[in-house]
Amino acid sequence: MKQLAAWFVAVAALVVATSSLAATAGMGWSARLTAAQEVPKQAVKVTGAKGAFHGTLTGTTLKWRLTFSGLSGPASAAHIHMGAMGKAGGVVVALCGPCKSGVRGSSKLTKALIAAAAKHKLYVNVHTAKNPNGEIRGQIAP
Repeated sequence: MKQLAAWFVAVAALVVATSSLAATAGMGWSARLTAAQEVPKQAVKVTGAKGAFHGTLTGTTLKWRLTFSGLSGPASAAHIHMGAMGKAGGVVVALCGPCKSGVRGSSKLTKALIAAAAKHKLYVNVHTAKNPNGEIRGQIAP
């Protein structure tokens, strides 16, 4: 019986150590941004605009990088919004404003936002003067 109890303790310790190591390593987040993903689609009239968002979540800290090109003009702002694919939503994390391609940053996230990302309910949006509601958008995929 003591051997069985010792075995369970050893397995539990291994599970905890593995979980901690995975959390320390960080979870990758990414989004490919295009005008075709904007809502409503017909509102944005640009060709060739594109972008990419890459981040690493460690604990509740998201370190990210945003790149973009081909916009109708300078990027006035970029945000993470709450909203499922095809739905517009409110800003939950400000990324930059005004923005230059290649911008990096970090943000503390709530557990609710992390859970929303796991359900694909967060997206990145880059805004311009010509398209103030967003010119390119990409759903975040953890």
